[in-house]
Amino acid sequence: MDYDVIVIGGGINGCGIANDAAGRGLNVLLCEKNDLASGTSSNSTKLIHGGLRYLEHYEFRLVKDALAEREVLLKNAPHIIWPLRFILPHRPHLRPRWMIKAGLFLYDHLSKRTTLKGSCGVSFDSLSPLNEKMTNGFEYSDAWVDDARLVVLNALSAKAKGATIKTQCACLRAERNKEGWLVTLQDNILQTTSAVSCKVLINAGGPWAGKLFDNIIEAKAPQNVRLVKGSHIVVPKIHSGNEAYILQNEDQRIVFIIPYEEQFSLIGTTDVEVNQDPAEIDISDDEVEYLINVTNKHFKRSISRNDIVHTFSGVRPLLDDESSSAQAITRDYTLELDANNINAPLLSVFGGKITTYRKLAEAAINKMYRFFPSMGESWTKNSPLPGGDFNTSSDLKNDLQKKYAWLDVKIIERYVRSYGTISYKILESCKNMGDMGYDFGEGLYFKELEYLVREEWVLSVEDLLWRRTKLGLLITDKQEAAIDVAIQNISQHDLVLEKELA
Repeated sequence: MDYDVIVIGGGINGCGIANDAAGRGLNVLLCEKNDLASGTSSNSTKLIHGGLRYLEHYEFRLVKDALAEREVLLKNAPHIIWPLRFILPHRPHLRPRWMIKAGLFLYDHLSKRTTLKGSCGVSFDSLSPLNEKMTNGFEYSDAWVDDARLVVLNALSAKAKGATIKTQCACLRAERNKEGWLVTLQDNILQTTSAVSCKVLINAGGPWAGKLFDNIIEAKAPQNVRLVKGSHIVVPKIHSGNEAYILQNEDQRIVFIIPYEEQFSLIGTTDVEVNQDPAEIDISDDEVEYLINVTNKHFKRSISRNDIVHTFSGVRPLLDDESSSAQAITRDYTLELDANNINAPLLSVFGGKITTYRKLAEAAINKMYRFFPSMGESWTKNSPLPGGDFNTSSDLKNDLQKKYAWLDVKIIERYVRSYGTISYKILESCKNMGDMGYDFGEGLYFKELEYLVREEWVLSVEDLLWRRTKLGLLITDKQEAAIDVAIQNISQHDLVLEKELA
């Protein structure tokens, strides 16, 4: 048997499961047909939150679990997750004050808060960025996350614990036999196929989980999934504060306005049910107009299509609970274990949200005791993710500034909120700016690029500019071309070296 567990899917659930399993001593392979976090997991609204609006659908347990996980993740990944204050303007004709106050009371008390402030009422004066008609509202706390980096950090942790992480590696077929599973993989770069075996197969395909049953496992899926598209636009920052806004709309949906990468505002999301290939999803004209109109109803500064610098859409694979509308579908998850063939169990993940990924992964691997009775206990709740082993961001920033006084403070600040203590690994051989190598622009130097290619599975410009970093918002076409050449040169060099060593 080559592996104990093979995980199909390199999104947040797949990488979280691989990390949990590897940390318990299981021999794990994760395969992802594209890049890590290339689907839903890099196209979220980038929030770690309980889900205030889920209370309206009586999802009390889900909200309670998510609020508890919010505290765990803030502690374990302080470099890529940090507190964010939200302002909710009150619009009496949409939701009465008593309803919002009751919801915020539950939000404050369903789970213990140790790092975040509670909710309160607020009044808006003439300096508020909101329209004059908005005179009062509420404030509460949740958290921001760099979603794609959360996925990559889980993969890095899994790798450090012995897991094999293969990106650009498609699963072509999975067949049960007397000993377990025989899995056929295709390397998309080399266009070669190989066969590996495992005891347990885990389907963490996200929006493609059902397709895996149809095309690869060739069995009936135990759950139906409804695909709901959430789209976002990015515009130059429309307010100067560090707080986010949660806007109510007449259709009972909500839209977030979130400070994004210092210079921008992230606006989203929509809830549109779709029936097409998730890989082909894009924002529609109607969604763009919807997000612009909701924003302009609330803010003094109007935006238009000409202000949009970037858009993205993600497809959330939600459990089919027969809800009548997309926004009412549960964000909860279920784990389906098919162990009719005890020698070749199949575990499938359906639904879920990024905030509860760790709890989902822990529950998934807990189901493995039946097949691996000697594996270790759960461990992820109190273990920092790579780069998260520091006290405060200010302390880390100050230490980096002392050690690398020659490095621009803006670069240090970005390193702290992207890499945490991994920054020392990137900079370990550098004594001056010359040691950083070629300057590609916008604070990206060869040293960082080299680290991302060799350690974080970067194989393309898109991997680097939109998932490992968000520098795609700033980099020019000419700079992008130079980055592409550098990535390909390092990749080709390492591939030749790997073949020689083999």
